[in-house]
Amino acid sequence: MSEKTRYTDAELEEFRAIILDKLETAKSDYDLLKATLMNTDGNDVTDTSPTFKVLEEGASTLSKEEAGRLAQRQMKFIQNLQAALVRIENKTYGICRETGKLIPAERLRAVPHATLSIEAKQGQK
Repeated sequence: MSEKTRYTDAELEEFRAIILDKLETAKSDYDLLKATLMNTDGNDVTDTSPTFKVLEEGASTLSKEEAGRLAQRQMKFIQNLQAALVRIENKTYGICRETGKLIPAERLRAVPHATLSIEAKQGQK
């Protein structure tokens, strides 16, 4: 029996469902981070005493910087998931971009946007 070169349409649909679920969650998380950055909840230090305000502004700046980094990371994750959906449409999903072999389904279920097999990933180190 020859080695599989791509996933079946049924398998691709399973992966599509996993990706769409993760994409929905990721977009929701991104929206929360964006709201934190824009301070839309109104919980700031404008109505507190001047001394407390100085202390809080430093913490608020650090918190916003961290939220900004998290938001950037989340956007990259969303883009990677969207790229995986394109690969499903092209029927190239699950093929390692270095070795050309199929990435094991277990890895794709855990990391649905993966483009490298474990072997290729370990070879990068």
